[in-house]
Amino acid sequence: MSNLPTALTIGQVAETIGVSTHTLRYYEQAGLIRPVGRTQAGHRLYSPADLDWLLFVMRLKATGMPIAGMQAFATLRAQGQPTMGTRRDLLMAHRDAVLARIAELQNNLGVIVDKIAYYEKAAQQNAHAGNPARQKDASSTHSHSDKDSPWTMHTTIATPEAGTN
Repeated sequence: MSNLPTALTIGQVAETIGVSTHTLRYYEQAGLIRPVGRTQAGHRLYSPADLDWLLFVMRLKATGMPIAGMQAFATLRAQGQPTMGTRRDLLMAHRDAVLARIAELQNNLGVIVDKIAYYEKAAQQNAHAGNPARQKDASSTHSHSDKDSPWTMHTTIATPEAGTN
C-alpha cells in the first residue's frame, strides 16, 4: 500500500475495498476494526495498517467466515502476541472449511461439465442422424437413464495440505 497516502478518509477506504461508508461504520461498531483516528472535526482517518486489516477482514468475509468468527478473531488480535496460537487455530479451522467447500464445488462443477459434454455429444449425434431440428433434451425421451445421470463421476478431496502452498 506504499502508493497510498498515510491517512485515508472513510470515503477513500470504502472505495478502495468496495464497501459503503455505512458498512465501515458498522464494522467499527461491531468490533471488527478497532476505533480509527479522527480529525479535529471528528472525521475518521484510516492508516495503511487499518486498510490492510480491513482487506483481510474482507477476505474472511468473502470466504464465508461468519461475523461472529471475525469478531472473535478481531478480539484475539487486539489482545496481541499471546493469542497468536489461538488465531492460527481459528484460521486453520476456517481454511479447512473453505477447502471442504471448494471440494464440494469442484465435485458439483465436474458433474455439470460431464452433463454439458453428454448433451453436446447427444446434439452431435442428432445432427449426424439428420435431425438437427429435433435435438431434444435426452431426458424428455428417456426417464433418467444411466447415460443421463452421471451424478457420481467426480470425486475431489481437499485436504489442509492443499492450502499450504
